[in-house]
Amino acid sequence: MTIDMNKVEAFAGQILGDQGAAITALLVHIGDKLGLYKALQAGGPMTSIELADKTGTAERYVREWLANQAASGYLEYDAETTRFALPPEHAMVLAEETSPAFMVGGFESMAGLFRDEPQLTDAFRTGDGVGWHQHDARLFRGVERFFKPGYLANLTSSWIPALDGVEAKLAAGTLVADVGCGHGASTLVLARTYPQSSFVGFDSHPESIEVARQRAEEEGLADRVRFEVASAQDFPGSDYGLICFFDCLHDMGDPVGGAARAHQTLADDGAVMLVEPMAGDRLEDNLHPVGRLYYGFSTVCCTPASLSQDVGLGLGAQAGEARLTEVLNEAGFRRVRRATETPVNMVLEARK
Repeated sequence: MTIDMNKVEAFAGQILGDQGAAITALLVHIGDKLGLYKALQAGGPMTSIELADKTGTAERYVREWLANQAASGYLEYDAETTRFALPPEHAMVLAEETSPAFMVGGFESMAGLFRDEPQLTDAFRTGDGVGWHQHDARLFRGVERFFKPGYLANLTSSWIPALDGVEAKLAAGTLVADVGCGHGASTLVLARTYPQSSFVGFDSHPESIEVARQRAEEEGLADRVRFEVASAQDFPGSDYGLICFFDCLHDMGDPVGGAARAHQTLADDGAVMLVEPMAGDRLEDNLHPVGRLYYGFSTVCCTPASLSQDVGLGLGAQAGEARLTEVLNEAGFRRVRRATETPVNMVLEARK
């Protein structure tokens, strides 16, 4: 076998870049926790001394952190003033929690998943699942922060209007179930926008439900929003005008059973909104940066969660529209269509 050393060097360069990205991911998480990005956004260009004073941190550590961030292209560095700046466009990604481009939650999730590495490695050996509740709590917070900006930007402005007649139903008043609601970010976005409707969020993770209840109280929405611990396969209620699954069906051990329960409890003229990660139907369609990210999370979070539950179908985060439609059809839905999409999500509408 002849080795092409040019290809070796090129691939080694790629790995070097990936290693730099991996260690920078840790530093992004640290900078987020310490408020370094927000301080730079609010205060403008700063030296390491000024940023450390502003944030109550140790200058020597901040100096190295800033150098990494500048080398990564996250911050701009002025050699004459020795000040570092967070460009406003980068602030939308790193500092502004309500920005549709905010992505720091993904780094918080990764930090938690790295801590979970021993049990994930064991799962590779045994084939056992790793339940959602078994993960580091940073995963729960990070997932909420990763998905919430997309919900704020798209849920009521484009996703709901893309469903046939659903916006009018919500405006008039109907009962909505948010299955797999987590901390309730999606439920509360809907509740704020449609005050005539009532909402109930279900999740099998009690700790997440407690957080969701607290958020509803804080926002003064507890009179129209409630959160209950229940699985997707047995959540209570009937005659829901809308049932939502936000980025969660693929995590379920029995997604067909969850969709079937939605079919049973849905009003005859109701709709199911299924929001899932964007993916093509074939592996070769997903060999790009978005696919790389989602296959990564699927390997260490989504698929292990599914395998830890009854049935353990293991759809994975990149199941694709065709496979998701099969699941919905098997659950009893006869009409399924892609209502809309974003670069990272597809939105399917299902009806009886």
